[in-house]
Amino acid sequence: MTRGERLAQLGCELAQADLLDPQAVARALQGAEGALVICPLRANGDDPAADAQRIIDSLGDAIDIARPRAVVVISDYGAQVPAGTGVTLIFHRLEARLRKTSVPMTFLRSAEHMQNSARHLRAARERGVLVSLHHPVTKLYPTVSAPDVGLIAADLLGEPPPSPGTPRIVHAEGPRRYSAQDVAKVFERIVERPVVPQALERERWLPALLAGGLSAAYAQLVAELQDAHNAGHIDAEAGVGEVRRGATELERALIR
Repeated sequence: MTRGERLAQLGCELAQADLLDPQAVARALQGAEGALVICPLRANGDDPAADAQRIIDSLGDAIDIARPRAVVVISDYGAQVPAGTGVTLIFHRLEARLRKTSVPMTFLRSAEHMQNSARHLRAARERGVLVSLHHPVTKLYPTVSAPDVGLIAADLLGEPPPSPGTPRIVHAEGPRRYSAQDVAKVFERIVERPVVPQALERERWLPALLAGGLSAAYAQLVAELQDAHNAGHIDAEAGVGEVRRGATELERALIR
C-alpha cells in the first residue's frame, strides 16, 4: 500500500500538482483552511539552490492565488542569517518570498533532525567510531526528532493564525541539546560497544560528503552550513518568536 493510499484510508482528500506549476498548486490548495508548506531539496542536483528557488517562487505565487486561511512553513534554524549558511540560506530565501504574501504566515524553524545521526550507526557498530562535522565534539547543538516537528506543525495549524503581514516565528527543538560526544554515548548503548567521537578534519569534509552520494554542489552547501554551525550562527533567533520542544530524546528517535 502506498502512502497516498494509507492517507486516503484515513479520510484524506488527495490532490497532486507539479510544484513548478503555481496554477496547479493553487488548484490543489483551493478551499484549504490551512496549508503546510515544505520546499524539497535535491541532494543529487547539479544546482540545488537554483532548483529550490524555482520551487520557492512557484509556491509563493500559488499561495498568492489560493489564499488559504493560514500557512505553516517548515523552515530551518539559522534562516534569519542572510548569507554564508549553505543549505540554510535556501530557507532564508523561502521565508523572504513568503513574507511578501498577505496570507497569515508561521515560519516553523526546525533544528537538525535527530534521525540524521542514524547514517553513522553502521560505522559505530562496525568500527566503534562516530565521525562528526561538529567541532569540537563537546559542542552542544540543537536537534529535534522529525516526527515531533510534524506534531508541532499540526498544533500550529489548529491555532488561531497570526495577523497578516506579521509572520509568527516558532523554533522547534528537542527536550535538550546534544554534542557529538553525547551522540557517541547513545550509540554505545544501541550497538553495545565503545564508540569514540572523532571530529573530521575540514579538508576531508567534501570527499566524505561526495562519497555519501551528494552532488558536488550540494556537498558544498552542506560544508558551508556546517562551517556556520561550528561558528555558532545556526541557532534560534535571539529575542524573536518562541521555542517549542518535542518530547523525543535522541536514543528513542534512533531505535527502530
